[in-house]
Amino acid sequence: MDTRGGITQIQLEYMLHDQDAEPIALPFPLLEKITDYFSNELIIGRGGFAVVYKAVLDNGILAVKRLSNTHMYEEQFQGEVECLMKVKHKNIVRFLGYCADAQGNVSDYKGKMVMADVQQRLLCFEYLPNGSLDGYITDSPGELNWRKRYDMIKGICEGLHYLHQNNILHLDLKPGNILLDEDMIPKITDFGLSRCFEKDQTGIITENVVGTRGYLAPECYNKETILTHKFDLYNLGVIIIEILTGKKGYQVTIENV
Repeated sequence: MDTRGGITQIQLEYMLHDQDAEPIALPFPLLEKITDYFSNELIIGRGGFAVVYKAVLDNGILAVKRLSNTHMYEEQFQGEVECLMKVKHKNIVRFLGYCADAQGNVSDYKGKMVMADVQQRLLCFEYLPNGSLDGYITDSPGELNWRKRYDMIKGICEGLHYLHQNNILHLDLKPGNILLDEDMIPKITDFGLSRCFEKDQTGIITENVVGTRGYLAPECYNKETILTHKFDLYNLGVIIIEILTGKKGYQVTIENV
């Protein structure tokens, strides 16, 4: 198989089973092959600017996140890779590699055949079979007993603490961005909005806070905001309330914003 000088499928399978393997650049043709050329039947998730595919290997399964409108979301892609390259923790989804490729594509433009580069931006992760926490927030005691709810909260807290210890703000923590493995261990994912701080940096001033309504801290609605780890802690508090009550859509009344 042509992988343009990159790793082969067998090498990728070795990486998957080697917990000490570091994330690397992956060739686009390999990611095409293991997703059956991005078959709609293998779609397992869809977000605002990406589609996630189930990738089947001979000895394992992966998740491949393919960004759309790459020219618009290049900054998010680079920021996500930067954060993911720095983290390795049992409560953070395992990052295996990335693809930043450009392919020449001949197409018709105003009656002329022109060659244009088509950017491909993809991320490769471990596959987590139980989906996201979002599907388990229910007040039915049969879904999650109190011990499991405690363990989930503890795992999310430990993962978030690890991120903050490594100067990373997630900034979009919510049940849909927490995946569950076969043992229902929670793993934080989706670092598209995350920010990496310098070692002695404590905050970032911004006028444009992006996140998910219902999980944004009240101060996000100010005209100018200083992003700190407290934003993630507010998200965490909402998630804990939802896990304990089994009810989604926790709301805070915000006055004068």
